[in-house]
Amino acid sequence: MSQTRLTEQQLNFFNTFGYLYFPGLLADCIDRIVKAFETIWAGHGGGHHGKPHDGEQRAVIFPFPDQSEYLSSFLDDPRIHDIVASILGDNFNYTSGDGNLYVGDTQWHSDGYGGKRIPSIKIAFYLDPVTRDTGAVRVIPGSHRVGDAFAEGLEADIRDSANIWGISGEEVPAAILETQPGDIVVFWHNTKHAAFGGSKRRRMYTMNFYEHIPDDRLEEFQETISHEGRFWIDRIHGEAMLRTAGPDRMVHLQQVIDNDFKVKEVHARLREERSEPSRG
Repeated sequence: MSQTRLTEQQLNFFNTFGYLYFPGLLADCIDRIVKAFETIWAGHGGGHHGKPHDGEQRAVIFPFPDQSEYLSSFLDDPRIHDIVASILGDNFNYTSGDGNLYVGDTQWHSDGYGGKRIPSIKIAFYLDPVTRDTGAVRVIPGSHRVGDAFAEGLEADIRDSANIWGISGEEVPAAILETQPGDIVVFWHNTKHAAFGGSKRRRMYTMNFYEHIPDDRLEEFQETISHEGRFWIDRIHGEAMLRTAGPDRMVHLQQVIDNDFKVKEVHARLREERSEPSRG
């Protein structure tokens, strides 16, 4: 299945509700994607920080797709590239991607929330069949619209839904996006999302993208991406992503390469303070 630029209707939907769902977009290559996913995990001990996966806590590898030539190539694939370019512009930045073995519930959150944030999105690749009761991602339409009374109320109250609304997290009204391997979901980083009832090894990886950064916001961008040092890395991009990059891909990497020098400082500090890299 090929993907071209998003239609005006798709962009309107995304900007209004904060997400898009593409069933079967990568179904033709899902077996190879899963193989690459498992190869990376096997090379890292099977779980978090080089240890076997214990089934008790989320395990994370960061950067993730960057460690596979094949997964890195999706930055060049029109099915992914054109979605991102439609939303963020032709000179968008690829910043990072994490690989995850999720365990159980993921509570409601945004991947950052704020009205002055540099526009940024996540593409999530789901590698296991998931339903509403087995870990399907849920999104709250419109929750990305910072400054709107609805979105601001959610940001203030959703982590205390039992006390404020008398309902559990899984009872919060939401769009539940049941997925099959090969489906992808795209959402603004501001969008509230969660998952409930998942297995002890629910496989998902991401790719994250930002608009090209104007010169007057470069210091802000440097600070933003420096926090990826919590994963105990010195640079944002992985070796395979850089080694296999042609000129077209470098358009989406270069601004990050030029501005990720603070990551090493954060890594050094957090390695002294913590016993393991971040799990999210």
